[in-house]
Amino acid sequence: MELKEKLTILADAAKYDASCSSSGSTGWSNSKIGNTAFSGICHSFASDGRCISLLKILMTNCCIFDCKYCLNRQSNNIKRAVFTPEEVCYITLNFYRRNYIEGLFLSSGIIKSPDYTMNLLIETISLLRHKYHFGGYIHAKAIPGASEYLLKKLGSLVDRLSANIELPTENGLKLLAPNKDSQKVNEIMQFVKTNRSKHFTPAGQSTQMIIGATNETDYDIMQKSSSLYTNYHLKRVFYSAYIPVNQDSLLPTLNTPPLKREHRLYEADWLLRYYNFKVDDILTPNNPNFNLLIDPKADWALRHLDEFPKEINHCSYNDLLKIPGIGITSAKRIISSRKYFNIEFKDLIKMGVVLKRAKYFITCNGKYFIDKSFFKKEIIESSLVLDNKPQTTDNNKQLSLFL
Repeated sequence: MELKEKLTILADAAKYDASCSSSGSTGWSNSKIGNTAFSGICHSFASDGRCISLLKILMTNCCIFDCKYCLNRQSNNIKRAVFTPEEVCYITLNFYRRNYIEGLFLSSGIIKSPDYTMNLLIETISLLRHKYHFGGYIHAKAIPGASEYLLKKLGSLVDRLSANIELPTENGLKLLAPNKDSQKVNEIMQFVKTNRSKHFTPAGQSTQMIIGATNETDYDIMQKSSSLYTNYHLKRVFYSAYIPVNQDSLLPTLNTPPLKREHRLYEADWLLRYYNFKVDDILTPNNPNFNLLIDPKADWALRHLDEFPKEINHCSYNDLLKIPGIGITSAKRIISSRKYFNIEFKDLIKMGVVLKRAKYFITCNGKYFIDKSFFKKEIIESSLVLDNKPQTTDNNKQLSLFL
């Protein structure tokens, strides 16, 4: 099989991993600049906000497992391919030299055994690092069940290492992926957490779970994510809306992937990691799923109107973060600025506050926001109705004071 054909097969097979999820989208002509309809090059984001282009491929789409939801499962009759370590090096270096990519995202189906597959990954990345002196970003997927020795060896070669938990609960995993063991994934996460240093997975670890393939609630999913962040210090939990690529009686029948639900989970995940929310703040066993019409933060605010309005010039940083329309950066600007002057609504716009969302939940110097343009329009329309009579001087004074 030619290298180009292998690349087509194994780049396409990697597109379902949400850890780097921009490749594979459709809707625009393939001839346009920036097209992402073809898999292979995806976009991730660094901690400083930079967009990084990565070559995203599988070492092989051959697999000894038969997970119900996976396109690459053993029982599927699809075209299979395996890269050699030198082939991966050749593609990566040529893409890098042409400035197509800044790094590599390398995963794999399980061929022969976990240890055999891990050795293939290690040999490939070791060649890139030591023979070809590639210093770019590399994210690799660890293979559950491989030995700790191999895990340590792989972790010393890559920037980020991750292992997918696949499904939010043990019951879901047993139902759809009976060959997989969540405990083995937990062991990898614990090992990475314990050994992480500037020479071992310096960019930390992440994981992915599929959303909508089993019947867990959003509350179940967020509880799982919260425990992963707490127990293993993960950098990210990625949520992947279930895409029906296989026919199986155990799989749900969906017309479209639950992308809106996936989006709400990412928004809630952000609240947990950066906005000091707890899972029980945004969901409960009696209210276990997100409102798909509004984001989780706005939904929380509407269910806790007794806590509002917040006075911008006096409330705490944590209280500022709970206000819809105020983010981390704008909250820090507010805290810093009010040391020197009393903040007014016009100042909030300059600080990056989305006032059209925040205005219902805040006061500035004890006053609510008033949309002057609305009242001016009402006054003009009212004056036309009153037989075109001019306003008296007293009325004009009152209006100017009000506006």
